[in-house]
Amino acid sequence: MKKINKLGILLVVLVLTTMSIFAGCQNAEESTGNANGNNGEDSEVTTKLDEIKEAGKIVLGTAADYPPYEFHKEIDGKDSIVGFDIEIANEIAEDIGVELEIKDMKFEGLLAALQTGKIDFIIAGMVPTAERAENVDFSKIYYNADQSFLTKSGKGSEYKTIEDLAGLTVGAQKATTQADIAKDKIDSGEVKLLAKITDLVLALKNDKVDGVVLVKPVAEAYAKANDDLEVAEVSLGKEDGVSIAVGKGNSALLESVNNTIDKLLEENKIDKFIKDATKLSEEN
Repeated sequence: MKKINKLGILLVVLVLTTMSIFAGCQNAEESTGNANGNNGEDSEVTTKLDEIKEAGKIVLGTAADYPPYEFHKEIDGKDSIVGFDIEIANEIAEDIGVELEIKDMKFEGLLAALQTGKIDFIIAGMVPTAERAENVDFSKIYYNADQSFLTKSGKGSEYKTIEDLAGLTVGAQKATTQADIAKDKIDSGEVKLLAKITDLVLALKNDKVDGVVLVKPVAEAYAKANDDLEVAEVSLGKEDGVSIAVGKGNSALLESVNNTIDKLLEENKIDKFIKDATKLSEEN
């Protein structure tokens, strides 16, 4: 009789244990399904583009001291960030069907802001280097321009070749292609790197540097806005081109950005944006 009772108890324990395991698996499946929002059925992963559409806005990160790309301008009595990069950003937002929000920050902080989700994309005259591409994804090239040397009026004709820049104190913006040019292509006496173009221009005006390496449209914009500055005759080569950066792996958003770039290039709108922004940067 004891043997029978022990056997019966063992069977009951086994049955209860099996039921418990089954219930646990079922709860896990239900929990997984709820996390996916579809009770365990397959579903598409929510993308960054979906999140942007849901929020009704896309947040642009830029460094607005870079005319005619992006710069501050008083429009109708209000300080506004304008430029041909901003026009491109507006087109991207319009094609997605959301509002554009702009965050102005130091150029050197843009990549970190994108990686931490403070902004959704970057348009800031950024060259898509291999080092940067390790942390973000880049769009197609949408513009490229010559690299030049901004200097004091009357000095431009003295600097006709890169060799003429030897021994000079050269300024450039931190974390940019221009900084690399100043350090690697010019046999300068000293390279001064600052966070803002406006600070570099002030340093040039105060004779703290002999010239500033800038992409040509930007150098020309500052020269036209300042009678005591001019663009030197020397050419420092052509930039590799500038792109738009999005977070790593955000393929749907990148595709949308590239579609807008293709459309703008096909319609020759970027050339118009550049002309309009250049003209705007020259107005008082």
